[in-house]
This record gives sequence, structure tokens and C-alpha cells, in this order.
Amino acid sequence: MALKDMNVVATGKIRQVAYDRLVNTTNLYAYQQGGKIPQEQFEEWLAIADALYSIGNVKVNDAFLDKAPKLKVIAQASVGYDNIDVEACHKRGIKVGNTPGVLVNAVADLAYGLILDTARSIARGDKHVKTGLWGERKALGFGVDLYGKTLGIVGMGDIGTGIAKRAQASGMKVIYHNRNRRQDDETLNTKYVTLDELLKESDFIVVAVTLNKSTENLFGDAEFAKMKSTARFVNISRGKVVNTESLYNALKSGVIAAAAIDVVEPEPIPGDHKLLTLDNITITPHIASSTVETRDAMALLTAENIVAALDGKEMPAEVK
Repeated sequence: MALKDMNVVATGKIRQVAYDRLVNTTNLYAYQQGGKIPQEQFEEWLAIADALYSIGNVKVNDAFLDKAPKLKVIAQASVGYDNIDVEACHKRGIKVGNTPGVLVNAVADLAYGLILDTARSIARGDKHVKTGLWGERKALGFGVDLYGKTLGIVGMGDIGTGIAKRAQASGMKVIYHNRNRRQDDETLNTKYVTLDELLKESDFIVVAVTLNKSTENLFGDAEFAKMKSTARFVNISRGKVVNTESLYNALKSGVIAAAAIDVVEPEPIPGDHKLLTLDNITITPHIASSTVETRDAMALLTAENIVAALDGKEMPAEVK
């Protein structure tokens, strides 16, 4: 079957660069007006779909796959794919793709920004001015230096490496914990330690792991209790890696000094959630990869994953 006869279904509005690539190459079904696709229409599309372009807004399990009997490939426009049952897909011969690599710098930039925020209360300072407290001569309080401090990175992949380089530019010492020790510690000027050592020694901790069974609830009461009372905690991985109740208690009771997170559980976080009542946490709305350049690169890689798989070629980024 020719590529132009292959049906590609998108689970929501996709970026123009991906739309152009797919509409000119395949038979694309995309709901470009935005919003949720009417369920009946979506299921009609799934029934004929050869490929699925996922924006991460659907849970792909056996029940979902039963509605898409022709499916050959699922490409998700993100590096994470915890919403996809990869084993179920592989059992049906369905390939799965994601977008590693292209978002490294954007995510590392945001992580570094959140580190700075926990040290210098940037977001809280802005609120302090806008609510008139500065005008009332109320003090914001002092921050802490990055220079000379120890940054502990949990999950030292490409993103972790990018964060390390940015932190070292501020004169920070970098230690890390990974499933496996890296072979380039000397080149990166980093040191491998156990998770317990990292928790006890770090002034700042950044979580950059993928979400899987071994990392879900990786940070709970016991882990926060091992940290310094002056520790600053940053999470740019997935919300479920951290027990939200434990994080709240650690911040509320002063077990740790501050936190800044781009991901949270539940997500999006309700406006009346108690975590939002704390002054020593900054929460951003999962924007780590949200730059024009990065989102375009992710979208195009997603499209290329689909085209390659349908054409019987090796996918640029396949989840094995």
C-alpha cells in the first residue's frame, strides 16, 4: 500500500510543521480546530487508523487498541510515554516512537531556572512586589548562593547532563545517582554516589528520571527526611515520581527549605490544592519543553517516526 493511502490519526491538534509533513505524505485525519475530538468521530477514525499521532492525551491500553485493529505504529510527541502500554502494543506488532534528544536543552534550561528560583525566590519576589508588600517596606528575606553548593541529580541521562553543565557554570559541585554509573564522570566533572549519599550531601536536588514501576513514588517521607533542612528540591520528570503528600509535609514542616516543580500529581493541579497554600514552592504548568523551536522539533520527529514505520524503514526514535 502506498504511503498516501495510509491513514494517520492525530489525537488532537498538531503543530503545523507535523501537519504539513503528514498531510503531504499520508492520508491524515487531524482535528485542527483544537479542543477534544468528538468521541464518536474519534472512534470512527481509530477503526481505520494505520498510525496514531499521540499528543499524550489518550491512555493506550488493550481496550484502546481493540478499537484500532489496523494500527501499525504509535508515535508520541513527547519523550515520556507512561500513558502507553508498550508491552501491549508490541504483542500486537505495533511499533512505538517518542521524541528523545530534541528537548534536552529546553528542559535543562527550565530546570536550571527552577534551581535559581529555589535559591533566590524569583517567583515569590515578583508576587511580593505586585501585591504591594515591597511598597509597604515588608522584607522578602534572604536567598542563598549557588556558588560552592552541591547539586545532586537523580537520573543522569542527556537532560541530567545538560543540567550539570549549567550548574557548573555557577560554580556548583555536581553529584548524581543513576541506575548505572556513567563512564564519562571525569569528562563531565561529576561524581556517582548512592541515592542515600545524594540525599544527605546535596544542597539542591533535581529529579530527571523517567516514570516507570521502579521510580513511581521514589520520593516519599523517608527520602525527604534524609535531606538537609536547607535543601532545595526540583522535579522536572513526572509528578508520580514524588509523593505529593510527602512533599507538602516536608515543605510545611521545614524538613526541607524549598521546592520548584514543573510536574505534579495530580496534573493539572486543582486551584484549591493545599500545595498552593505554601510560600516555599514554585509550580509551573508542565512547560519544560514549551519553546517554539523545541515543540516544532518534537512534532516533526513524531511525524518522521510515523512516516518511517509506515514505509517499512527504521524509526528515528523507537521505543524498544
